[in-house]
Amino acid sequence: MLPFSQVLRRTTWLVCLSALTAGVHIARANPDAEVPSAADPGDPIDLHVRLDYEYQIDRADILRERAGAIGTDPLNGIPKSKDLQFHQYRHVLTPRAELGIYHDTYLTVALPIIIAQARELELASGVDRANSSTIDDGLLPAASFDARDPGTAPPGNLVFRGVSRSGLDQIHLGLAAAPMSQSRDDTKPTWKLGAEVRLSVGKIMKFDPMNPGSETGVSKGVHEARVYTSVDRKFDRFEGWFELFWQVPIAEKADSLFKDPGYGSTNPALSQQAGVSFGVEAYALDDKDNGNRISLDLGSRVVGHFEGREYTEMWEVFGYAGDTRLDGPLVLDSDPTDTGRQAMSHPGISNVENYLETAARIAVRASLGPKVRFAASIDLAWKTDHSISFADAGVDLPTCGGNTTRCEDDDNDLVNPGTREVNPLHAPVIDLVGHRYFSENNFGIAIGIQGQVLF
Repeated sequence: MLPFSQVLRRTTWLVCLSALTAGVHIARANPDAEVPSAADPGDPIDLHVRLDYEYQIDRADILRERAGAIGTDPLNGIPKSKDLQFHQYRHVLTPRAELGIYHDTYLTVALPIIIAQARELELASGVDRANSSTIDDGLLPAASFDARDPGTAPPGNLVFRGVSRSGLDQIHLGLAAAPMSQSRDDTKPTWKLGAEVRLSVGKIMKFDPMNPGSETGVSKGVHEARVYTSVDRKFDRFEGWFELFWQVPIAEKADSLFKDPGYGSTNPALSQQAGVSFGVEAYALDDKDNGNRISLDLGSRVVGHFEGREYTEMWEVFGYAGDTRLDGPLVLDSDPTDTGRQAMSHPGISNVENYLETAARIAVRASLGPKVRFAASIDLAWKTDHSISFADAGVDLPTCGGNTTRCEDDDNDLVNPGTREVNPLHAPVIDLVGHRYFSENNFGIAIGIQGQVLF
């Protein structure tokens, strides 16, 4: 068997040779300007193939409210203190393809494959195991927990280490069209409209404290829909671009953690997202005759994450503390109307409040002739501070006569215990005001490389 380096080298040469011997169809380096088509004279069909790789690093400070702290000024709100620090590392490989099916109309497919994902939580600076509120409340044992070696305490200040995860979350299938294309009419920009369905196909991301190695999936188990539009315009050696998108969950798989338990639950679905990105690409080399180009692409994005449920920095810890087999402090009651507790494991995912993600990107792009593209990029991302344990206690249902299926006969602006108003997903230990967790000083960096061939 050939070494991987030789296989990669030979594959690269074969791809490049195939591209260079295909028919010529000029397209610029920026992906927003490229429009696969079909049924053009002398060019019956276009196929664009791209491979993206990213190494992602994320970190955040995990803070917690301190109800009843000594000396607290009631006018200053509830104080928070640092408790933990979160780190995550991921390698993501994404093959993509775009196939022209008609005049500037094309199909898209992408497979974001997580090659490896590792997550850790360590004590924040100045915090030890004796004064960590997470350990004090029993969410983690005093000796901490290492999911990779459950029989051994993690080293140093680590209080939790998750299993190594890998796999495929979703398949992205889409349809897009370009009502305007600068390659056909140089007086107009390239304007694209598209829609995607993101089908969950991988193993669900779960946590089993009794057998951590059995749960290494990365899928959220949620099917999503995404609509987007982009505009790209080249002016001599500068090219401006703009993108807008909205993404929403549409269904869950049978074993997904995003299940609505009914009663007074609020926002049990995966968070929706909407965002905008924009930037400008400057060409240091633009050889129109041979198609050789080198450019610097500077961009930014702003993404709004709306209130809903997510896999947060603490989701595995919440799953550990809410496992019914361990009878931890986060075990839930599946039926608040029945006497006693109908024990239900906490899913780990939790409600989060709205937050904003902002990012800056710098990319260097190169075109070797009209058919081969390469790029290297660095993304720096920040998220606004937000609560990651934000489930409401329930919903006050209005008076509705004798119909008690959907409401209660109280109308008193309170969530009454023992009624359908109670939210089964509310865990007072982490969701009650004064006990909530927050993700702050959230920062991420992604280093990526990209190769693209246009057939």
